[in-house]
Amino acid sequence: MQSQAEAKHDDAEIKHAQHSEFVSFTVAGQAFCLKITQIREIRRWSPVTILPHAPADVLGVMNLRGAVIPIYDLSARFGLQQTEASERNVVIVVSVHGKPVGLLAESVSEIISINPDDIQDTPPVDSRNTMDYIQGIISHDDTMVRIINLDAVISVPEQVLS
Repeated sequence: MQSQAEAKHDDAEIKHAQHSEFVSFTVAGQAFCLKITQIREIRRWSPVTILPHAPADVLGVMNLRGAVIPIYDLSARFGLQQTEASERNVVIVVSVHGKPVGLLAESVSEIISINPDDIQDTPPVDSRNTMDYIQGIISHDDTMVRIINLDAVISVPEQVLS
């Protein structure tokens, strides 16, 4: 027979198992997040090597422990103003189809633990990109935090995948 303390511990584990953890961050003054399991690391901004003829939302490439990774400006990618990269910014390193990619953000805010039932659907709007890029919305501390669909936001060309 379980003691009360063991039963409470089991209840806490079950409750925690039902929660998902997200890392929230700011892009163009707006709140966004990614599942914590999608993030490999968070780095301070450092200058990148610019690539000629790259799209406006690709800032360039950065050396990450011997691997050259592209750095995307999420603000420009979302159709918002381009970010003026500075030392206050961060690069969120994620993996898209097994390839490391850096995402420029203004700052990282906090880790949000939320019950998946509390994630609201993205309201239908007249924009296919909005519907594809945002996979849900979390209402947290009087702020609407958008959950990014990483696979839709960063598409890796097929020749890179092979």
